[in-house]
Order: sequence, then structure tokens, then C-alpha cells
Amino acid sequence: MKIQQISIFLENRPGKLGELCHTLAQAGVNLSTLSLADTGDFGLLRIITPDTQKAKQAIESAGYAVAITDVVALQVPHRPGGLAQILIPLDSANISIEYMYAFASNKEKEAVMVFRFSDTEKAIPILQRAGFNVCRATDLLGAAQ
Repeated sequence: MKIQQISIFLENRPGKLGELCHTLAQAGVNLSTLSLADTGDFGLLRIITPDTQKAKQAIESAGYAVAITDVVALQVPHRPGGLAQILIPLDSANISIEYMYAFASNKEKEAVMVFRFSDTEKAIPILQRAGFNVCRATDLLGAAQ
């Protein structure tokens, strides 16, 4: 139940994000979620799309540095302490969160958070045993990756 995420390094200057988005639009790639972080001279854009390979090819053809990594999406209770609940079994298993970001869900009582864990293979069954819903790509994107 890992989901493929594309990471792209962009120069941190006006127009670069727009150029990349235009490239993806021309290739017919729809973005399901994204996160942009500033790292000084460069930005790190992370995207999830149902068209991972198509997006990767378009991005590489446009001359950008790109990497694909596995992430995990979880349904998180949308209430105080929802995230804290998820962290308990991970902390007990000594699994670190390298980064995370959230996006809106169409369900009122849940949010969806995307996690990159220090040990994804270990994290997934721990979270499932603790009763958390680990989302499949088809749950989020409507198409298998």
C-alpha cells in the first residue's frame, strides 16, 4: 500500500514552478496532491499523480532532476489528537517520520496525510495492526500506480 511520489528539484526563482506545471499540463498529467519546500537556492516539489511514469518522462524530458520514492497515505481522524494517535505505535517501534504533508479529503471526519517513514515496510503493518486505514493508490487517485 505504498504510493509512488515524484520529487523534483526546481530553481528557487520566479516562473520555474509555472514552467514545470505547464510541462505537466501539456503532457496531460493531473496532479492529485503536491508539496513545495524551500531549500535555499532550490525548491523541492513533491507530487502524487495517477500518471507517475508519464509525469516522470515529461519532467525528465524538460530537463529537471526527478526521483520517485515510496510514501504511505493514511486516513487520520480530523479531531484534536488524531495525529498524536498515529505517532504512538510508530514511536514504540522506533520508526522515524522523514517528512509528511496533508491534503483535503472528501470526508468530513478524516484528513489524509502522506508520510515518508524511515522504514516503510515496517511501518505499514504496525499501523494496520493499530487499526489505522492505510490508503491504496486507487483509494486516492482512482488508478493503480
